[in-house]
Amino acid sequence: MPPARLTWTDAELLIALEEVVERELNRHLSVFKEWMPHEYVPWSQGRDFDGPLGGEPWSPEQSPLTEVGRVALVVNLLTEDNLPSYHHEIATLFGRDGAWGTWVHRWTAEEARHSMVLRDYLLATRAVDPAALEQARMTHMSAGFVSDNRHSPLHTVAYVAFQELATRISHRNTGHLSGDPVCDRMLAQVAKDENLHMLFYRNLLMAALELAPDQAMRAIAEVVTAFRMPGHGMPGFERAAARIALGGVYNLRVHHDDVLQPVLRHLRVLDIAGLGPDGLKAQEELGAFLESLDTQAARFEERRAAILARREAAAG
Repeated sequence: MPPARLTWTDAELLIALEEVVERELNRHLSVFKEWMPHEYVPWSQGRDFDGPLGGEPWSPEQSPLTEVGRVALVVNLLTEDNLPSYHHEIATLFGRDGAWGTWVHRWTAEEARHSMVLRDYLLATRAVDPAALEQARMTHMSAGFVSDNRHSPLHTVAYVAFQELATRISHRNTGHLSGDPVCDRMLAQVAKDENLHMLFYRNLLMAALELAPDQAMRAIAEVVTAFRMPGHGMPGFERAAARIALGGVYNLRVHHDDVLQPVLRHLRVLDIAGLGPDGLKAQEELGAFLESLDTQAARFEERRAAILARREAAAG
């Protein structure tokens, strides 16, 4: 890589990082293990729905999932469904040529498996209302997705380094809390892909910190302090997110402990020395935000424990 310097344009950074992208792409391909979505779906449980085939109407008691598992799976699937918009965003920022373009297309192809296997599982097991699921997909995809970080390739690299880990954690926790071993096994496989994607972007972000430490630190601070999951625009997201948080799938404590901290510790972001004024200011802002988030997470955990205790008492 070229030596670090004070400021880089977006185009200069993309060119300077291309050799890192190529190296990380080759590493990714060497460790990625191909899997087939159809092998993770219990097709023997499937049967016709009502409609042209005259099958059995869907009803809630047919679902094998826990309530939180069902809600989280729908949110995860609707998020994955917006892949065309995500592809457009990163292809526009990173380009479709060279190593960057090869990675963009490879990532998209791998991510497409996730919506395939999730939808097939949900329909084969009658886990959700199929008509409501399709209506939600149409609404969500019709709105598309506009990235909060589309103004900057560096901000986008920083965002996806955290977002891919957040998605991995969400899938794994959903599987653990789903109440269905088949679902748990399926989501463990999906989570492996997300972890590999996180490693790609995390390593790329590390290279960016070496090349442009002040710009990368500013990008990390702005991304972390304004972080939103990509599904935030889907119908009913706020209510679903509250149920997912209360159920322990993804909440402030999970976000702080299992997503932000592992990436930041690996990159040693708060320990980087020799920053310029803006980089140092961003580093300080990031440290203060993490302290505040940890306090908020502790308060949330107290409220969550009280709510769960009341529910248990009422049910008992």
